[in-house]
Amino acid sequence: MNRLVDGEWRTDAHELTNEDGEFERGTTAFRNEIRDEPDARFQPEAGRYHLYVSYACPWAHRTLLVRSLKGLEDAISVDVVDPFRAEDGWQFTPDKAGCTADSLYGSDYLRELYVEADPDANCRVTVPVLWDREEETIVNNESAEILRMLDTEFDDIADRDVDLYPEGYQDEIDRIIEEIYDPINNGVYRAGFADSQAAYDRAIDDLFEALSHWDAVLEDQRYLAGDRLTEADICMFTTLIRFDHVYHTHFKCNLKAIHEYDNLWPYLLDLYQTPGVAETVDMDHITEHYYTTHPDVNPKRLIARGPDLDFGAAHDRDELPGGPPTELLPLA
Repeated sequence: MNRLVDGEWRTDAHELTNEDGEFERGTTAFRNEIRDEPDARFQPEAGRYHLYVSYACPWAHRTLLVRSLKGLEDAISVDVVDPFRAEDGWQFTPDKAGCTADSLYGSDYLRELYVEADPDANCRVTVPVLWDREEETIVNNESAEILRMLDTEFDDIADRDVDLYPEGYQDEIDRIIEEIYDPINNGVYRAGFADSQAAYDRAIDDLFEALSHWDAVLEDQRYLAGDRLTEADICMFTTLIRFDHVYHTHFKCNLKAIHEYDNLWPYLLDLYQTPGVAETVDMDHITEHYYTTHPDVNPKRLIARGPDLDFGAAHDRDELPGGPPTELLPLA
């Protein structure tokens, strides 16, 4: 796995799997926090922070969703890397559809920003990256923490009064996010990058057992935590939206497609059709990234053409109690 070692780019420094053939996700390197407190080093300010993302990456997608739902587009700027990640890592290719230049430093590769933040960096180069223009450094590159900071610390700056981590739901939200992470969010990768049949089988069993569980939960409640759209739904959405197009085929998660589930499929449609969500989804970037970036999984880098799904199709989820925050409802 390619990574920085003492600030130098290496292509032979890290393996994806352990001795049992099981995929092991690396830890993130930058874990500072933005806090709406007078003595905080990083405080929420409009125009101070910048996101580096990939539309293809489900972890980066989480942060784009919160930015959109909260109405933080004017407060937090964004640059988008190329969905194809070669040996040199995430690249800026502004001439490609949906991609941008590095608007802050003109870098060719995202790794240059990591070295700018830490000249002796020892880490993988991942998205999302939350950058501080004032101190010219990376605040954080852990998606779950960036998601939470954007949701809870920017209320005075956000254009919409949307709370995805409401009081009375927080313990349940945290429990659900933890419960879906390993079998579902990371489970598709555990299956796709498994180096042994036993490791793959364990991942598949965990994944589809969890999907069946949440399909049953969603039979009589609109969202994962009940009647409110929360961070838990954000975390589930970015895996589900990619599932049938890439994980089902590319990662061999093919026991069942999401569109074959009685409740997960209309739940996914409901989330996709929530104002502020669809514009964060770029299926062309998603499919190009997965099918072309993992030659060990797909050596010929052919991009599968299907399935042909209509994410705008009707659903009956609005008959269940609750719904998206009023701020997200279209004007009558």
